[in-house]
Amino acid sequence: MRSAGVIGWPVAHSKSPLIHRFWLAKLGLDGDYGRFPVMPEHLGAALRALPALGLAGVNVTVPHKVAALAHLDRVDPLAASVGAVNTVMVEDGRLVGYNTDVAGINDALRQQLADLSQEPKTILYKLIGTGGAARAAAEALSGCEVAVYGRDPVKAAELVDSFGLGGESAYGLSRDIAELAALGPPDEPVGDRSSSRFPQVVINATSLGMTGMPPLTIDLAFFPDDTIVFDMVYAPLETSLLAAARARGLRTVDGLAMLIGQAAAAFALFFGAAAPRVHDAELRALLIGK
Repeated sequence: MRSAGVIGWPVAHSKSPLIHRFWLAKLGLDGDYGRFPVMPEHLGAALRALPALGLAGVNVTVPHKVAALAHLDRVDPLAASVGAVNTVMVEDGRLVGYNTDVAGINDALRQQLADLSQEPKTILYKLIGTGGAARAAAEALSGCEVAVYGRDPVKAAELVDSFGLGGESAYGLSRDIAELAALGPPDEPVGDRSSSRFPQVVINATSLGMTGMPPLTIDLAFFPDDTIVFDMVYAPLETSLLAAARARGLRTVDGLAMLIGQAAAAFALFFGAAAPRVHDAELRALLIGK
């Protein structure tokens, strides 16, 4: 039997066991997936114990995605580019880090972008955050036109530079998250491009809006009618940002879309089989009910 799990602090809220056990049951595979609460100061010891525990690997969630890099024997090139791992595999007794968040982000946005009938590089992205999830989004959006908003303008600018956000136009903007609460029509260069000719995607890659955290409040009044609002937070599933977007009549992508997408890529690593995505509707209903 192959076993895997998720480590984090805290980790009791994680829906990953439900997802992986659902897929294991659908495929009739002999495996299991559990939660492992790991305090930051014990991260290295916990990771080094994986081979002895007989685990195929673990997903890595907050606050360990960046810190885990220091304890690995090898890092996949994509994860190295992102600068964060969310999956650690035991391969021949060695710890190897991967990042499936990028796949999850692409998976979450794919259908919505297809509905816009637009190439990704003709869309304006507003990426909120500069942490591990934001870095995964930046990797997924590399070469696109992205405005990065973060508490630390230096980190936001570094994100723009590191991932080539803006492509040939070298477009990028660093703003403080606090400004978003009262954000009206933005000044240049965003203002020059905020017409309906340029579909926009707003991505919350912060923990704002998560249970126990302050909400992320954005004035969505000026955004084009075909704007997509994507919130990576999934607890609660209906964040205040998504509620405001739906009230405005905008299309939304919730955190479960990314969670399921990144889990599917991790499932293939853990159990050597493709996740049965034909059951996504049933899986979402299960997750929403828990």
